Formats: sequence, structure tokens, C-alpha cells
Amino acid sequence: MSTGADQGMNPYTGQPVGPPVPHATPEEVDRLATAAAAAAPALAALPLTERADLLRAVAAALETAREELVAIADSETGLGTTRLGGELTRTRVQLEMFADVVAEGSFHEAIIDHPDPNALPAPRPDLRRALIPIGPVAVFSASNFPFAFSVAGGDTASALAAGCPVVVKAHSGHPGLSVRTGQVVAAALADAPAGTFAVLHGNGAGKALVANPAIKAAGFTGSLGGGRALFDIAGSRPDPIPFYGELGSLNPAVITPGAIAARGSDVLTGFVGSFTMGAGQFCTKPGLLFLPKGHGLDDGLAAAVAQAPIGPLLNARIRKGYDEVAAALSKVNGVRAVVPPSDEAKEGFRVGPILLAVAATDLVARADELLEECFGPAALIIEYGSADELTTALDALPGALTATVHADPDTEGDLMRALLDRFADKAGRVIFDGWPTGVAVTWAMHHGGPWPATTNALHTSVGATGIRRWLRPVTYQNVPDAFLPDVLREANPLGIPRRVDGTLVV
Repeated sequence: MSTGADQGMNPYTGQPVGPPVPHATPEEVDRLATAAAAAAPALAALPLTERADLLRAVAAALETAREELVAIADSETGLGTTRLGGELTRTRVQLEMFADVVAEGSFHEAIIDHPDPNALPAPRPDLRRALIPIGPVAVFSASNFPFAFSVAGGDTASALAAGCPVVVKAHSGHPGLSVRTGQVVAAALADAPAGTFAVLHGNGAGKALVANPAIKAAGFTGSLGGGRALFDIAGSRPDPIPFYGELGSLNPAVITPGAIAARGSDVLTGFVGSFTMGAGQFCTKPGLLFLPKGHGLDDGLAAAVAQAPIGPLLNARIRKGYDEVAAALSKVNGVRAVVPPSDEAKEGFRVGPILLAVAATDLVARADELLEECFGPAALIIEYGSADELTTALDALPGALTATVHADPDTEGDLMRALLDRFADKAGRVIFDGWPTGVAVTWAMHHGGPWPATTNALHTSVGATGIRRWLRPVTYQNVPDAFLPDVLREANPLGIPRRVDGTLVV
């Protein structure tokens, strides 16, 4: 395991910022994982009201430290104080939401089937089922959301809500922010069982964490390569564990002739605003835009891109990858540049946006070359000449987090229905007449999708049901009431919704 350190870099200047943060040693990884395992029973046993209070305490502590945290985050990510302030608000809100989820209690999915001597084919015993905490969870921070998908982000919030201790592997791109956020969270959790929360640094430490037998599940948001490596470690353990990885997504958007005729200029500006938002570093960026041939929007698209404000990329590695993938895509046969790559030298990690175009038939023929995510302010237009060409091209796409349809429901109802059905098979969220950059923190949100968008399309990393990743079902048979967990006792002392003998009781 590496014994190096993470050094923050200012994306505006490309210069170091803050002191180096040492990587965790193997002994420290084991100590933190072991402490989390020791904390697990006590955390799981806390009354739901106390667990909810812990989450609200973390939310309040982040809000109190807002000014300091946003300033550190901007110095290490270059995302701007306005964007980062909004993201910290989202982080606080999702912690508060999970506090409400815990207090409401239906996340346990408690089910009671009373004994029935007349049941067929045989008498039925007393059966009681509920979801319980899975145990200590490893959380891997993302670079592009230094609050919402980082140390105190959605994975941490949902795992703590489930009653699981958390060990966070901090992202190397914002180490100073990770240290300070970790201190704020740890102080807010001072009344929680010792070992409930910790932060460590270093890629080697992260691999060791997933392999540690005390860890029972892991959540990851990041690159396909990094996520796949950790996924393989999780699956090759003597006791394989669930690994919930969000790995990358091209997020197609289809624009029909009817949509162009009805609101072409709005679609154009909406797309450009979406794919350049946050310098194109959103996991939900619409990276593929399907337009009918002869759309005549090249000039308008180029003009809108020229007006889009583009901040710096997050770090040197992302900038290098952006430049390399953009150059490779530009050289593929059949590709033309609507907005070509820029050779202009820029300070720090700034880059120019690019917008390329290719025929749908060429996309199908060269899918291996063209269907590569270009993380940053880049997108590819795919021009289709018929409904069959569009269908064939869509069939060539991998799984995605999102898929978007812009169509005229009055004149293109059959096409719109077919697109929505096809995209429901390809993506975790299907959008009509909007854009995917913007993920609401709600009960109904699903942020996931078929491979390679995620390693498990059954679960979400955003929204209330994200808690399900950190829970496992247990059924108690004929256990005396006094020995049952409160969630399954006959009198329902927690007052939570339950399904009793097939009927939902709230």
C-alpha cells in the first residue's frame, strides 16, 4: 500500500493549495474498519428518533461551517462559490430528508403474517420480516460533487440513516475539504457510538478498505476503471459484499422533427446549457444529442456554445483525459466539428468546449470508437435520416443514468411512446421536455441505471430509497414477542407503517 499523500491543487491556477494529507497505513485502515464493526450493534440499536437526531445534527453542523467549507471547496475544485453553496444546501437537505425517512419508519418494510392453522398447503407459523442494517459501509467520495457525493454526501447520509457505521475514502482531488468536512461531521456525531464515522485517504487504503472483512458493503461514484477495480475486489473476497458503483454515463437525448418545429431554439439553448453546466462534469450531462438530418442548427449551436460560461476542470488528470478523448473522437472517420477542440493555452485546468457530429449509420459502424465518455464540456450530435436509423443507433447504446425525449405529443404520439418505452429499458430516469442535469432529492428519484452506468441497476444513490442498499431482510419465525425487535413487536411501539396479514396498516 502506498504511504504517500494527497495534495490539493487550485484549478484556477494549477498550483498546490493546502498542506499534503497523508495516506492511511494498513494498520490504520484495519483499526478504523474494526472500530466501525464494534460500533455497528450499538448504532443499529439506537431508537429511531435518536438516529434521526444524529443526522439533523450533522446537517446543522455543515450549515454552521458553510462559509469556511465553501471557500476550501472552491480553492480545490474551481466550481465557484455559487454552485458550491447550492451543493452544500443540497447536502444539508438530503441529511434532513433521511432524518425524516428514519423517523417515519417505513424503510424497515416490516411485515407480519400471524399463524394460521388452516393455511394451505400446511399450517402457517408466525412469520415477521424486517430490513435491518447490513453493517459497516465503505463510502468512496466523488470528485465532481465535493459535498453532495463526498464525505457527508448521499451515501454517508443514507448509510447512517440505515444504522450502519461509515468509513469514507476521501477523494484525492479535494483532500483539505475532506479533512475539514470529516472533522465537522465527527464533532456532530460525538454522541454516536465510537467508531460510527471516519475518513481515510489514499487509493491503496481504499482498496484495502473494500477487502477488509469488517466492511459489509461499499458505495462508489467515479470512473469506470476505478469502480470496476473495486467491484472486482468486493466480488472476489472470501465473503463477497454488495458494491454499489456509479461508473459513467453518456445520457442520450433525442430531438424529433416535431420538437424542432415547435420549439427548436429553446431545445438548442437548453441542451447547450445542460452539457456545459459545471464545465460538463455532471454525471447526468447529456453527452449524446440525436437530431434529424437537415436540422439546420449548427450555427445556432456553435453560437450558444460560444456564449456558455466554462469554468476550469477539477484536476490535471481530468483535463488530460478530456484532451485525449476529445482529440480521439475528432479523428474518427465521419465525424465533423461543429465546435472544434481548441489549441489555445489556458491557465490552470481550463479547457475549451467541443461539439462534434456524426451520422447515425457511422455511430453504429464505429460504436467502439465513438461511445466513449468525454468527461468535460463535450458532446456528440448523432444525425438520423429515418426512424429505423434512429432505432438502430439507440440499440447500440450502453446503459445510462438518464435518457431524454423532446417530441410533439400531439403529432408524434406513436414515436414518443416508442422512445419512452425504449429508454425505460436503457436508463434509470427518463425525461420528457427537459434536461437531466439536476437530480431532485425526493422519494421518487432514481439515480442509477444498467451497466456501465452502475454496477447494480436495482438501486439508487439519490433519494429516500437509497437507504435500501444498506439494509438486508431477516425473518423471525415463532419468536416470542418480548424477544422481537421493536419494529416487529405486536403492539408496534415505534408506531410505524407495517403490512399485517397482507394489509398495509399505517
